[in-house]
Amino acid sequence: MDVQPVGSGTRLAGGHLLAAISTSIVGILRDHYGRGPMKAKTYALDDIIVVGMRGSGFTPLEQTFMDSGGLDRVIAMREDFQRVMAARYRATIEELTGRKVLAFLSQAHVEPDITMEIFFVDGPLKGFGAVEIIEPQ
Repeated sequence: MDVQPVGSGTRLAGGHLLAAISTSIVGILRDHYGRGPMKAKTYALDDIIVVGMRGSGFTPLEQTFMDSGGLDRVIAMREDFQRVMAARYRATIEELTGRKVLAFLSQAHVEPDITMEIFFVDGPLKGFGAVEIIEPQ
C-alpha cells in the first residue's frame, strides 16, 4: 500500500491514516487467515493505536472445536496466529505512521467475535492527542 498521498510529500493523517490502518490490518488477516472481519475500526490517541475488529466468523476447524466444547482452544489458536503475525502488523503500523512500534498487544474474544490489536508507538501521532496527568511530588 502506498502510504503517501499521490503528489504529496506528507504522510497520511487523520481519518485517511485510520482508514489505511484498518484496511491494511484487515488485508493481512484475509491474506493469511483466509477471511477477515465484517467490521474494523481504528482509534488513535496520542501514542496508542487500537484496531477493533468484529465478526471475523469462524473457520470450519474453529467451529468444530467450538461445537465440541473447545472454546479455549479457539481462543488459543487465534492468539497463536496473532503472535505469528506480529512482525507483519508492526511493520505495517511503522510504515503507515512513520513511528516505531514499542509494544504490540492482541486480544481475541469469541462471543461476541471481537479482536483487538493495540500498538504503542514511540511518539504521539500528529493530530491525535491526550491529556497526561502526573501526580505532583
